[in-house]
Amino acid sequence: MSDRAVRTIGVAGPGRPAMLDDVEPEPGPGQAWVHTLWSGVSAGTEVALVRGTDPHHRIGWDAERRSFDAGGPPAGYPVLGLGYMEVGRVTESRTDQLAGGQLVAMAYGHRTGRCADPAQRPVIPVPDDLDPLLGVYLAQMGPICVNGLLHAAATLAGPGAPLDAGVRGRRVLVTGAGVIGLLTALLAVRHGAAEVLVAEPSAERRAVAGALGLDTVDDAGEAWRTVKERWRNGPGDHGADVVLQCRGHDAALATALKALRPQGVVVDLGFYQAGAEQVRLGEEFHHNGLSVVCAQISRVPRGMADAWPRTALAAVTLDLLRERGDDVRRHLVTDVLPFEDGPALLADLAGRRLPSPPLQAVLRFDGPR
Repeated sequence: MSDRAVRTIGVAGPGRPAMLDDVEPEPGPGQAWVHTLWSGVSAGTEVALVRGTDPHHRIGWDAERRSFDAGGPPAGYPVLGLGYMEVGRVTESRTDQLAGGQLVAMAYGHRTGRCADPAQRPVIPVPDDLDPLLGVYLAQMGPICVNGLLHAAATLAGPGAPLDAGVRGRRVLVTGAGVIGLLTALLAVRHGAAEVLVAEPSAERRAVAGALGLDTVDDAGEAWRTVKERWRNGPGDHGADVVLQCRGHDAALATALKALRPQGVVVDLGFYQAGAEQVRLGEEFHHNGLSVVCAQISRVPRGMADAWPRTALAAVTLDLLRERGDDVRRHLVTDVLPFEDGPALLADLAGRRLPSPPLQAVLRFDGPR
């Protein structure tokens, strides 16, 4: 089967984001061609790949043992794909699962088109009643946040618990007011949290959280003390019931642990690229009997995969966007720019050259609307 040429934003070498040429297979039986219209930038993950500070580019990864090993070869360059937040239109279809002209959300990176195979990778329909640009959150970014709530439910209420069991009626701290933190906080509100507080060191991002109707606390100092004073459960029992940790910084994890009530849970959605010198496991973690659970998007809680495929996580995201989509579009999506400007944006982000980095940048592609 012949290939079809596409352009993709990748990394030619450390610190060198670039427009690269690549190929996709021509659609065969059961497949379709998706022409990309929008692609969201996940700045933290993508900048790590641009800089080469992600673990895979520093140390070898043994996929069978699922462990990093200094004796193995690290990942190399070029990196042919960045990103995981795409919306496109089906322009050719050889499957009855996808109709020509249909808008769909997928996670395949900043590239001009994709050969979509619904049997191999989730393809999420973008309904007519949703701003199509917001479809960038359906395939992966939104499910990342929903998976955080799902892990809270499984940890606090047991495997198979309903999604809202980890937050309903509980006092929830969210650390980080990036896109993941803000969407996670909105989900916690929607699913019945008694109170939600967002801890964030940036005044600009706290203002965005406030515009979304969320209470905030400055995490540049002792945010944990504010949380402990605000949420008093009883003698020797102060703090949040659960923390949804949404920043890839050890300082945020330290805040999360210090802000918890005894036997509380941190559900960690952060991607850490360095060590955790500010985390003191001999302090609150040990003396208060705390738990840290990783909610990594490749895995829902054990035993819940059948009930919670990616399409189910996307459906919860869609419900949130139907309710709060106008606010999300107005306050989270700060920059929409041409696909061709993507490498320059990533270079500026990696070089910390932007005085006010975008909260959510979305790349716009030419082609059939």
